[in-house]
Amino acid sequence: MGRLEICEPGRGRNIRMSKEKIQSNISKIAYGCFYLAVIIEVIIVLIDKSAYINPIEGSLFRLTFLLCLIKAVLTRYSLKEYLVMVLFLGLSMFTYFVTGRDEAVRIIVFVIACKDIDIKKCLKLVFYITLIGTLLIVILSMFGVGGAIAHTQYYGREGTTVETRYSFGMGHPNALHCMIWSLSVLYLYLYGATAKWQGYLAVAAINLFSFILTDSKTGLLVSVFSVLYATIYRFVKTEWVKKICSLAGIIVTAGCIGISVYFANQAYHVYNYDWSIDRGPIPTFLKKVDSMLTGRLRELVGTTRWEGTTQTWSLFSAPENNYFFDLGWVRMFYWYGIIPACIFIGVLFAVMIFCYRKRYYMAMMLMVSFAVYTVVEAHAVSVYLARNYVLFLIGGCWSTMLCGEKNEE
Repeated sequence: MGRLEICEPGRGRNIRMSKEKIQSNISKIAYGCFYLAVIIEVIIVLIDKSAYINPIEGSLFRLTFLLCLIKAVLTRYSLKEYLVMVLFLGLSMFTYFVTGRDEAVRIIVFVIACKDIDIKKCLKLVFYITLIGTLLIVILSMFGVGGAIAHTQYYGREGTTVETRYSFGMGHPNALHCMIWSLSVLYLYLYGATAKWQGYLAVAAINLFSFILTDSKTGLLVSVFSVLYATIYRFVKTEWVKKICSLAGIIVTAGCIGISVYFANQAYHVYNYDWSIDRGPIPTFLKKVDSMLTGRLRELVGTTRWEGTTQTWSLFSAPENNYFFDLGWVRMFYWYGIIPACIFIGVLFAVMIFCYRKRYYMAMMLMVSFAVYTVVEAHAVSVYLARNYVLFLIGGCWSTMLCGEKNEE
């Protein structure tokens, strides 16, 4: 006769509780690693914007990559997600081996690690650390500890000689207004949906005051655009107006990319105009555009190889494509290659369409604002992941877009 096994009543419950405790500890480690990586990335951005040189920047990038990788390893994914992850990791690794630039790999691992992260909560952390850090840089410069308060020099503007513009420790006036703009856009994304008109007025006033100090026309124009765009979403109650505004934003983004490609392809006309090779209507027009952009087109044809023009583009770029210039979308194609740039643009439009369908209007505002700003400045196209808030949105959306999870908020 077989032995009858009697299970202790509390044993199964204890096993379940033990498993839940282990899973809870794993989750705490995963989330702790991710948020620590984000904090470090933001601090790296602040140090870069300041007058200080970061001697261990490369080591910090490797640390944040490792922390995001730990978060990704400790996160559960579906089969579909794993397939997409393998595809994008493979492409990013290939880009790294061809160009020697590791940003693509770091971006993919960061986006993968964003699954199950409360992106708004994360971006609130980014907002307050960036705000405090920016104020600290400004205060230190005023006490003579950080960088210079103002710079008196020639800024390449037509009809000017020497100008005095304020930077308050940021190294360049445009860099200061860039930080004000990015903080303004992030504030509108986080709080714009519920903010009262006083909040919008305060954002506009801060950017106007920043313009008086920095004389950064790009910063002012894009800031005004962002505030007006967010104002429509916040105060216009008619839903079809918001939808039209979102569709217009998608079209504007496509136009920003298209005009950037046009600039890179036609920049030689500015060279021809300057050397009196061709003074026809097209070179004359592009020369006027170049003057409005304070020499950014001429910058593309100021090197021996005409770095940044379409003749220096390739499918996956090359190690020698490391020249710095301001046109952000052009830099993306030039630094990383046509295929990686097109893949990112495709993902960007997929996320925009997703946000349009879900009525995530402030997310639309943030992405369109970055698209417009990136035409003229390369703030978001850099080795610094925490500069580009669009990456956080992509990280918050990709899993839901693939699997349609219920906890998409």
